[in-house]
Parts: sequence; C-alpha cells; structure tokens
Amino acid sequence: MQTRRKQLENELLVLRCCQGDSVAFSQLVANWQERLWQYAYRLTLSDAAAYDIAQETWCAAVVGLRKLKDVDAFPSWLFGIHHRKCVDWIRKEQRRIRKTRALSERANPNSDPPNNEEQDLLEVAIRKLPADRKALIALRYKEGFSAEQIAEVLGIPAGTVKSRLQRTIDKLRTLVEQESHE
Repeated sequence: MQTRRKQLENELLVLRCCQGDSVAFSQLVANWQERLWQYAYRLTLSDAAAYDIAQETWCAAVVGLRKLKDVDAFPSWLFGIHHRKCVDWIRKEQRRIRKTRALSERANPNSDPPNNEEQDLLEVAIRKLPADRKALIALRYKEGFSAEQIAEVLGIPAGTVKSRLQRTIDKLRTLVEQESHE
C-alpha cells in the first residue's frame, strides 16, 4: 500500500522516465525493487529466481514504460508484468522438476519424499496451493493490493478475484487442519 505522497513521487518518476531520465529510472527501481523481489520470492521460494525475475521485469518495464497511458496505474501495470514473469518461471521450474522426478524415480523407485516437518503449518499449506492461488494470497495479504488492483494485475474481473480469494482461504483452512492432524 502506498501513501499519497509516495504515489505522487512515483507518478513523477514515471513521467520523468518516459522523457528518458535515467536517474529517475534508478530511483523508481530503488523504490520498487524490494517489493518485486519479495513477491517473486513468495511465489518461487528462491532468492536467485526472485532476483532474476525482478531483473526481467525491469527490462520489460523499460521497453513498455512509454506506452503506459495512466501513470497512476504504474503499480498495477508493473506488478502485472512481474506476475507474468513469475508465472513463466514457475511453469519452467515445474517442467524441470517433473523431468528430474521422472529421472529420479527411474533411478531410485523406492525413495521417500523429503520431510517438511520443521515448516510452519500455514507456509506448508500455502506451498501446496497452485501458483495462481499463491499469487492471490501474496498480492492481497503481502502487497496489500485491493481486489480491483489484483484484477488489473491478473487481468481478471474483481468479482472473480474476490470469489477466488474466498475459496483459497477456505482451502488454506482445510489444508492447515489436515497438516495439524498428521
């Protein structure tokens, strides 16, 4: 969530960036880099991936910034790019994991999956969610975005965001209960 002053500062920086001001772009990166990294980390659980995704987001932002019609929409626009970069990375990683698992199972068919007992129940439950649901939770509760802003980021109606959030929260409750009884 942004204060009005911070919002105005970012809007001014965006306008200056559109005019080619590299100092303004550096300041914009400084203002948003940590939030982008944190969001990517929440979805990927990888420091290196979060850093790489944030860098890819900034590269895409540089190219598309001049096309941004409404500077007030910058946070949603930036997180929209970032979210898509995260989803791309997650898809690639899931393919890599499936291939690795398949090879591992062929080589060692009787091995047990790793034990995650030391992790917090909620974190374990969140990790079990599909990537799109992790994104909803991260955007709403970590980034503080409204349903309308999340809708802009994900490109879906606000009503869909609200219903998916509610179903995701219900699913988390069920998963936490299951984990606590195991």
